[in-house]
Amino acid sequence: MADLSMSSHAKGSDEVKDFICLSCKEQAKFNADFYCKTCLKLYCGKCIQLHDKWFKKHSAYGRNDMKEWPVSKLVEEFLLKCEAHKDDKIEMLCDDHSHLCCTKCAFNNHSQCSKVTPINELTNKQPTDLQGLLVELETVLGEIKSLQISQEASVESLQKTYNEHEAVLIEQVCGNLNADIDKWGNKYLGTSGKSKQYIKEDMCRSVLSILNEFDNITVKELNEMKVEVISIKGSVTSSIHKCTSLHSDLLQLLEIVHKIGDNKELCLIASIKCKHIIQQALTLLGKSVKVFKAQGKSEHNVRITSDSNTCWIQAICALPDGQVLVADNDNKRVKLLSQQYQVVSHWDVNAYPQAICLITPSEVAVAVNISNIHEVQFITVNQGKLVPGRKFQLQHKCTGIAHHQGDLFVTSGKELYKYTLSSKLICRLYEDLDYTLEKCAVSPTGDKLYITSFYQHKLLTLARDGTPLATLTDPVLEWPEGLHVTPAGQVLVCGAWSNTVLQVGWEGESKLATLATQKDEVRHPASVCYSSTTSSIIVGQWGDNILVIRVE
Repeated sequence: MADLSMSSHAKGSDEVKDFICLSCKEQAKFNADFYCKTCLKLYCGKCIQLHDKWFKKHSAYGRNDMKEWPVSKLVEEFLLKCEAHKDDKIEMLCDDHSHLCCTKCAFNNHSQCSKVTPINELTNKQPTDLQGLLVELETVLGEIKSLQISQEASVESLQKTYNEHEAVLIEQVCGNLNADIDKWGNKYLGTSGKSKQYIKEDMCRSVLSILNEFDNITVKELNEMKVEVISIKGSVTSSIHKCTSLHSDLLQLLEIVHKIGDNKELCLIASIKCKHIIQQALTLLGKSVKVFKAQGKSEHNVRITSDSNTCWIQAICALPDGQVLVADNDNKRVKLLSQQYQVVSHWDVNAYPQAICLITPSEVAVAVNISNIHEVQFITVNQGKLVPGRKFQLQHKCTGIAHHQGDLFVTSGKELYKYTLSSKLICRLYEDLDYTLEKCAVSPTGDKLYITSFYQHKLLTLARDGTPLATLTDPVLEWPEGLHVTPAGQVLVCGAWSNTVLQVGWEGESKLATLATQKDEVRHPASVCYSSTTSSIIVGQWGDNILVIRVE
């Protein structure tokens, strides 16, 4: 987006003078508040009274009717200023890149493009719908503000959860100490002589044991959570800053569109700039409409010599640095793959790993299940090694897991639950008594939850509170299992028995593209994810090979 540093008029403020009253211009202290189309002059609130007294038949328009005003020099200069060369004016549009450019840009960056057209030749060929733009700007502006408020609330909630968990753990230690001291104190009262000395020594050893356990286990757990909280807060804060910047840009463009009137050239330039900033906002909102196009594929073997069974990759998670984690269900292993998809490390679990989600750039949560074990295990990737951290038990199966800003969403087969990172159950969001809920995913903004309904061959879309929003069924979505939402909001889902990988619209109502089928060597896909580092979709399936699809 261009540098939106142009000052614009704010109601109730006299700091900025975008229009100057011509009668008071020598004093240079009065903003114009009215425009007379007959006189073609601007007037402040004081001067308009004299004007109206002498010219009763003239029509003067206030700031509520800015569309009737001429375009201010500030607005005109801002719209025409080239982003790259501040002293040059926009004169052309590159069709290949939909990019506004000055003559320097056209010569330096677009000389090889197929079509670069002067703006004045496009004004009649590309009509602009300013009213539609205003509606779209106002809508997106409201959504960005709502997202910012939600993110700020999530930061507060995350810190509150950590503080509560810390207080509970410390309270438990204090309780253990008090109980131990009471026990030994009662023994001490009933003895005499040398026995008392032994009791004192035993009590000291017992207290030291409790304190050592606190240092070795509880403090470690708190430190792990603190690192998570700091990392998540940093990511959310960065997103909040983006929201603030976009909100400011959108608001300024909204004001500009109100002011540019019927100047066709400025309308066209404003329209193009608005569409660019709206697209940035939609991406941040997870409403990107970009449809992936497959550019090629490759297979990579993830079997290691100590595997006793055929690999079955039930879950995949791409790290921001390009490494990939895969959950090999039948071999009860989590494997770390390099950017070249070679196994560089693995960690054996005590049950079947079924789902993985990213917590921080270097930490994931893994859901594991067996008849009597249902756990969420946290694993950190450190210098090419998998390092297990804290874990917590669940009272139900865990078939899917997703994370958003400190909230863990977990499917059990028939329910969708929300937990905190410290294992506290917040609520049950959704229930399906037919045991069809398989994997889950969450939109980048956290306002939508996606669930594969395995036996009903459906993709369900829920609001954050669990309210159903949409249901998608499709003949090629048979036994849907693998599910993933990209950072830009593209939804990927796999048909395990139809051997397909689909891209679905963010609203969860429509299929946008079939990205891979059995012809592309897709075999019972159980997991899928997108790596923005390598621009690839990675498919985990039954068999020793994963499928990597390069996309643009």
